[in-house]
Amino acid sequence: MSLKKIGFIGLGLIGGSIAKKLHMLHPTLEIIATAGHIETIKEAYGEHLITNDTFCNIEDFADCDYIFLCTPVQKNIEYLRQLKDVISPSCIITDVGSVKTEIHREVTALHLEKNFIGGHPMAGSEKTGILNASDSLLENAYYIITPTSETSPEALADFTEIVASLDAIPLVLDYELHDYATAAISHLPHIIAYSLVNLVKASDDAGETMKAIAAGGFKDITRIASSSPVMWENICLSNREQILKLIDAYIETLQKTRKDIEDNNAQALIDSFSSAKDYRDSIAITQKGALKNVYELYLDLLDEAGGIATVATLLAGNHLSIKNIGIVHNREFESGVLHLEMYDAEALDAAVALLKKHHYTIYER
Repeated sequence: MSLKKIGFIGLGLIGGSIAKKLHMLHPTLEIIATAGHIETIKEAYGEHLITNDTFCNIEDFADCDYIFLCTPVQKNIEYLRQLKDVISPSCIITDVGSVKTEIHREVTALHLEKNFIGGHPMAGSEKTGILNASDSLLENAYYIITPTSETSPEALADFTEIVASLDAIPLVLDYELHDYATAAISHLPHIIAYSLVNLVKASDDAGETMKAIAAGGFKDITRIASSSPVMWENICLSNREQILKLIDAYIETLQKTRKDIEDNNAQALIDSFSSAKDYRDSIAITQKGALKNVYELYLDLLDEAGGIATVATLLAGNHLSIKNIGIVHNREFESGVLHLEMYDAEALDAAVALLKKHHYTIYER
């Protein structure tokens, strides 16, 4: 497959990450982009990522092989309408939005079914903008592909090849199934996180006691509440039907749990919590899927200067390379405070044996 020119409308975290990976893979590929802020264009141009140093006009996308719509969902639809009479017959427009039904319906209304393939890279961060974009952001992440009824097998195969080249895992789904699934595993959790943060804010005292003592559990479950409010407003309104169904179902679950607590129904609570734990534990980071196997351990570490350096030096002296290292800031879920990730199972076993030999207390997952 020969790629000559690709356009990006929106160049934030996702769009920027895709563009960076494509630029790395195809150094001679012409990439143009427009964005909401001129600073974004200047930054991308300064990195030699795009060829334009100012905003693009819609006509500049006329000869693109692919156009990635990477703005909020409603804006993507607006750009889709503008592109209808601009693109070449062979151009494929795709998007990266986490809601697919609304844009697919607009594609049908505009008779663009042959020129559109929906996409949703299931990767991201609470951080936004091209400054946080990375050519490895999509690595091992599912990239949902939602073709139309008129997408040709050749076009689908070519786009799937592009997705795979990003080191993502292509997964073709019906767009309505996609929206129901993502409402459950992505959209509803964000709504819960935002709601919980607002509840704590409203419930806190004048001295902000709750804010002061908020620990690992609260921070873990509400981390995603730091995501873009504008993006999530768009998602909620675009996937309104599916989200409302799941909010209603979640309210029923909460009401049942409330009644079990009110009734002192210990067995119902333990059954519910155990069922949830079993299901959550089955979503293992080492299973086949969007993430590679992780070879990690935790260890207790004395609170003294040079403690981390001592561990790193010990492993390096035995030709054991550390893939990732980090501090666990609380012990709510992990017994150890230093987190080490090794490259493979053999290195992990060797590191555990070596550290135990030097009297470190090890906790494996």
